[in-house]
Amino acid sequence: MNLASLSVSYVRARPLQTVLSLLLLALGVATVVVLLLVIGQLEERMQRDARGVDLVVGAKGSPMQLILAGIYHADAPTGNIPFSAVGLLEKNRMVKRVMPLALGDSWRGYRIVGARKDYLDHHGAEFVAGKIFEKNMEVVLGAEVAARTGTGVGATFTGAHGISGEGAEHADAPFKVVGVLAKTNSVLDRLVLTSIGSVWHVHEEHKGEDHDEEDENEEGREVTVLLVEFASPLAAATLSRSINAQSGLQAASPAYETARLFRMIGVGVEALRGFGAILILAAGLSVFIALYSALEERRYDLAVMRTLGASPRRLFGLLMTEGLVLALSGALIGLALGHGLASALGAWLEHEQYPGVTGLQYRPEELWVLGVALVVSLAAALLPAWRAYRTDVSQTLAKG
Repeated sequence: MNLASLSVSYVRARPLQTVLSLLLLALGVATVVVLLLVIGQLEERMQRDARGVDLVVGAKGSPMQLILAGIYHADAPTGNIPFSAVGLLEKNRMVKRVMPLALGDSWRGYRIVGARKDYLDHHGAEFVAGKIFEKNMEVVLGAEVAARTGTGVGATFTGAHGISGEGAEHADAPFKVVGVLAKTNSVLDRLVLTSIGSVWHVHEEHKGEDHDEEDENEEGREVTVLLVEFASPLAAATLSRSINAQSGLQAASPAYETARLFRMIGVGVEALRGFGAILILAAGLSVFIALYSALEERRYDLAVMRTLGASPRRLFGLLMTEGLVLALSGALIGLALGHGLASALGAWLEHEQYPGVTGLQYRPEELWVLGVALVVSLAAALLPAWRAYRTDVSQTLAKG
């Protein structure tokens, strides 16, 4: 019988201690793995959605709220600003591109966003059916919206006032679906996109009039946010300050605000990581207790093995192999559990119409978690293994 099979048989002989050790180690590894998957994917998604946007301009209020509403569509907007601000920024030599968005309505919990065609191009949108909106009251559905609602090209619907979908419906201003986008793995997947003129038209008093053509250049209109891309690094130092000096406008940096957001949630994340580390250390202690108590119970057996020709190194290897079996089993169970929990969390987030996560993704940091779990467990097995190595055969046999 080799060391591995002998170690497995000894581990199976102590089911309660084995289950406790495996459970503690698996929970510790799973906790850290879930955090790695969720935080890692969230950071990647936020960076991807904010790519190419150096500044968000909107109404005065919370800068973070402005970023969450304007880029990630995860909060209520701070208000509206004059559409004339678009022209002023487009004439600024420090600005490369301005993408205005008009928000305020939703459909089945998904936000209806008035935008220009460059907003779709910015996110690399491609169509699986239909075409882009060309007239007012035509909409394009993101991939998730189309899949979740079962809606396709040719369908009509009416939006509801507000971002929750529980406001009064605009029954006299129906939208028509003219296109469905392919999945982009960006915020675009969760949006209903239309022209800015459509958003204006929905909120006008005389909706029955013919407004087939877009009328974005009319005076007195408003938009919600402007997504700005700088033309030069100099703009980062001066443009934001000049915009914030104006009474009705506010400029917020996506890079700064998202970094601040992760610093805010970092305390909770670090606390959970610490909890996972404590569980892993507790699992190491459990492995130590299990192997040490097993050593005391098997001292006579180990002495007999020595008389039958087993070397001290073989006994040392036996105890270390038991620790390795426990560590590897617990760590692998923890990895599987962590990915399973991440998938369950992702399914719940998608059901609630939040950006989802997946447990099918692998992150290189998981190897470090696996390595730490193995090192802790093997370190816990060292003292029992060393005592087995130093077993006094004659004294142990004499005691019986």
